[in-house]
Formats: sequence, structure tokens, C-alpha cells
Amino acid sequence: MKKDPRLTGQSALVTGANSGIGKGVALALGNEGANVAVNYVSRPDDAQAVVDEIKANGGNAIALAADVSNEAQVQEMFRKMIEAFGTIDILINNAGLQKDSSFQDMSLADWQLVLNVNLTGQFLCAREAVREFLRRGIVPERSKAAGKIICMSSVHEVIPWGGHVNYATSKGGVMMLMKSMAQELAPKKIRVNSIGPGAIQTPINKAAWDTPQALESLLTLIPYQRIGQPEDIGNLAAWLCSDEADYITGTTIFMDGGMTLYPGFSTNG
Repeated sequence: MKKDPRLTGQSALVTGANSGIGKGVALALGNEGANVAVNYVSRPDDAQAVVDEIKANGGNAIALAADVSNEAQVQEMFRKMIEAFGTIDILINNAGLQKDSSFQDMSLADWQLVLNVNLTGQFLCAREAVREFLRRGIVPERSKAAGKIICMSSVHEVIPWGGHVNYATSKGGVMMLMKSMAQELAPKKIRVNSIGPGAIQTPINKAAWDTPQALESLLTLIPYQRIGQPEDIGNLAAWLCSDEADYITGTTIFMDGGMTLYPGFSTNG
């Protein structure tokens, strides 16, 4: 028998939730009883499909369009969410993208786009969430914390990644954004953590797993010898947002099958 849902009565916003990891997290939070706002910037039909799946499983959800790197759009998204659900208890800062190239060929536009979405977008959404957490305060019957933020980072906050300098830089920035927010906000009972996924089977990295040869090469980097699934990250996020994890703040939990163990050194390098 399934235990009572851990997030009953709470309201969560998941950015970039119409596919991949964001979708997996949105479904997991919905299954744990949270009202879920499914953010998207394109492909509204995919966002609506996530909403429909949450509702089919007995949950409550809405779809909200916003470019997380646009301050006005972020503020309007939060206004609509609070209008629909009354407040926000959980923010999953998931929206992100890649624009890959060799360093010498990387354009300023591609550098700036990745930083704007992956890092500034997390700042803008977190700031709006924190303002609402502080306005509302703790509601003990819902949660021990005034609010919870999960910043979706990556193993590349610690593993350098040639050919993806803008992406890796953005994730290193997410690490210090998360830790600095956590340090400042902990006395106000706001918890801030990151999840650092490794290789997860999503559209963003399709080239790394969609042929047997690519998958075999990828698995050389993963001691646990399987590629991760969006529901792996969703299950962790749901737990990390619950009161079972109430004493965790300011840390990155890597969910990577051991990728951060640098498996190339397992036989003396």
C-alpha cells in the first residue's frame, strides 16, 4: 500500500516541465499530492499532456508559459500560479539548455543564451519564490519549512566539459547560487538544495544514447552501468521537498550512477 502522499496541499512550480527531467519531476510531485504548475516556453501541447497525465493520476495541475530568463514573464507566471493555487511552497528550477561548440568557435550569443536561461533564469524564479515564502511564512500543517527550492544542476558543476564551456560554467554558477541562497535563507526556514543529474535519457542528450555504439561509450563513464531515467530524478526531488529531508539545505545530491567517481581512474588511470 502506498504511504500517504508526502506533499499533500503544497503547490509546486516546475520550470521546463514539458519534457525530460522536468516532466519526470512534475509527475512525481503530482503523485505525492502537490498542485503542480507545469512551465514551458515552447510546445504547449506537450505541457498540456503533462498536465493531463497528472490529472489522470488524481492530481491537480496547470500549464504556464514563460521564458525564465525574462523578468516580466517570470513575474507574470508567478502571479498566475498564486492566483490559481493561492501560494507556492516548492520551486524546481529545472529549465535549461545547451548550445555546444568548441571554445574558439563559441559565439557571444550562444554563451549569453545559456547563461541567461540556466543561471539568470534560476535567480529570477528563486527570487520570486522567496518573496512569496517570506510573505506567507511557515504553514505547519503543510510543511516544517517556509519554502523549498531545488536548483537542477549537473555533474558538470564539478566535472569540466570541453566543448560545452558555457553549459559547465552555468552549472558551476548554479552551485554557488544555491549555496549562497541556502546560507542566507536558512534562518528564515527556507531550504535550498541542488540535484546534480548525470546521464539521464532525455531529448537534450539523445545523441549520447540513441545508438548501441553511443550508449556503450556513455556507459564507460557510469560505474553503475545504466543510464538514468527522468523518474529517478523525480523520485529524489519529491523526497527532497518533503519533511523527511527537512534538515538538508545547501547541498548538491548527485544522482549519476557514480559518474562523479571519475571511473577512468578505477584501474590507476
